[in-house]
Amino acid sequence: MTVDGTALVTGASAGIGRALAAEFAANGHDVVLVARRETELNALANDLEDEHGIRAYAIDQDLASVDAPNELKAATDERGVQVDVLVNNVGIGTQGAFVENDLGRELDQLQLNVVTPTQLTHIYGREMADRGRGGVLNVASTAAWFPGPFMAVYYASKAYMKTFSEGVAEELREEGVDVTVLCPGPVDTEFQGRADNEDTPLGSGEMQDVGMVARAGYDGLQGGDTVVVTGWKYRFLTKLSNVLPNRFTRKSAKDLSRGPAPGTAPRTGVRTRRRGRTPRRRRPATGR
Repeated sequence: MTVDGTALVTGASAGIGRALAAEFAANGHDVVLVARRETELNALANDLEDEHGIRAYAIDQDLASVDAPNELKAATDERGVQVDVLVNNVGIGTQGAFVENDLGRELDQLQLNVVTPTQLTHIYGREMADRGRGGVLNVASTAAWFPGPFMAVYYASKAYMKTFSEGVAEELREEGVDVTVLCPGPVDTEFQGRADNEDTPLGSGEMQDVGMVARAGYDGLQGGDTVVVTGWKYRFLTKLSNVLPNRFTRKSAKDLSRGPAPGTAPRTGVRTRRRGRTPRRRRPATGR
């Protein structure tokens, strides 16, 4: 079933969220752009309206609190916007040993990656079910298939989003609402740098094109696909994960996500975008 109407995209100011907003607009959807960066949002809204002749609403909203989803719903109601498609893209990531990371940041990660999209799906999904039409596109990751040493909370949050999406997809299918979960591999966005993941084999390796990822997610939703994995290599790896011993996948994920030891140079061949700058304190990656 084709999913049309207005699409609300969280984390729309950069990365996958920005590309998804552009993809929906290019296909004739009005869009509601949600993120914390007001300047970037307003500029994107103007660009999409000029280029595609659609209506773009910019809502400056920090979604990192339990009250934020209800505040966002009030904001869309105030503007008279009916949300026909919900795109849960916002998310953050932190790299490092779990017990050494700041617990507050890890809890913020669970709020943004798990609790907020769950709340938004409940709020807007209920309205879609009542209308008998709509769509939800959740952005997860191929990390959903694996344990994640040194990014343990991030990997676990993506596993939740995958299984949550699959379960709700079966429930809402009977109500005329399609649910798709988009699972890309590493994508060429600012996420790697914000997660302090650039100096790891995973963060410095081959990256997927963000436009390709957005198109795959959009096409998957329109085609009624429940799970979309982007790229043949990652489709193969996710299938392979079902037959490999868990001990092997844990060790492999650990090697991919481990950064250089303190005081040592980055690994050979590692791409570093901050060369020559003073190292920054780690902070959560935002705006997937």
